[in-house]
Formats: sequence, C-alpha cells, structure tokens
Amino acid sequence: MTASGLRAVFLTERPMLLRLVTARLASPADAEDVLQDMWLRLETLATGPVAKPAAYLYQMANNLASDRRRSALRRTVRDDAWQGLQTTSEELPDAEAVLIARDRLAQVEAALAALPEKARRAFRMFRFEGISQKAIATEMDTSLSSVEKWLQLAYRAIHDAGRDTVAGIGSPRRPQHERLNPDESRQPN
Repeated sequence: MTASGLRAVFLTERPMLLRLVTARLASPADAEDVLQDMWLRLETLATGPVAKPAAYLYQMANNLASDRRRSALRRTVRDDAWQGLQTTSEELPDAEAVLIARDRLAQVEAALAALPEKARRAFRMFRFEGISQKAIATEMDTSLSSVEKWLQLAYRAIHDAGRDTVAGIGSPRRPQHERLNPDESRQPN
C-alpha cells in the first residue's frame, strides 16, 4: 500500500487510533496532536508499499505517543530543576537587610580607602585575586612579614568599621594607623 493508501487506512482507523493514543497519554488534547502529527508525516512520507497498513499505523501512533510522553517527562524534569534553582521570597533579603548590607559595604570600602596604598594593594591581591602572601611579597618587592602586617592592618580596619556599626556610633573611628597612643588618650580635656 502506498502513502495515499496509508492515508485512506488512517482515516478509517482514526477512531481506534485516537482511543489507543488517548489511553497511552491520558490526554485527549495530546492524542489529537499526535494524530495530527501522524497525518502530516503521512503527507510527506516517502515509503514503498506497506504489507500491513493498519499495523504500521498503530505502531506509528504508539511510537509518536511514546515520544510525546518522554518529551513531556523531560520537560517536567527540566522545569522542576529550573524551579528548584529559583529564589523564593523567603530567600530574598528584605529591604532593611539590603540597606544594612549596602551601608556595611560602604563602611568597609571607606575603611580600606583610609589605609596606606601598600596595605590596600596587598589586601586586594590577597582577598580578591587569590594571590598568596609569598607571591604578593615577591611582586611588591618586600618581605613576607610586611605583607602580613599590611593584611593585619586591613583586617583590623574592617573589623573596627564593623564594630562601629554594631555599637551604633554615628561617625567612623579613626583607622588604627591614625589613632593616638594610649598616653595621649588619658590626658584631661
């Protein structure tokens, strides 16, 4: 039987094919889509004579239904995975937390800006670029001890900026390298 003969058998067997595909997919709308796909394939099918046209059409319907079911399963898995990656409203910070974080970042940036250039540079290389302390010392042509001191100075400045925020002090503290020595702080006003 030729392609035009298959279309004639398809039209005769359509009600049974529809029941078969509906049972496989559990969706009349999807079953209609599968039969529409079948019809379009039969229109463009370049095949020779088919010995058992009804069996051929049932197999084709079964294969298309299986393909559609697998595709739907993959789509569901993909959509579930995508949905699982999306942030929920509970995971998003509230406006107050965002403002506090921005304020804290500005304080850290100000604390780092107040540091000597070498301390800032060493800190950025170590924390942001991931360069080892030894490599920083080599690149800056200085000792490892100096790099450690600069990093310690930077960490102290960041820590002090955070402590000021927690304590509620309105003005930032002077950086450690600008502080008075202990004897000067005890003098009467």
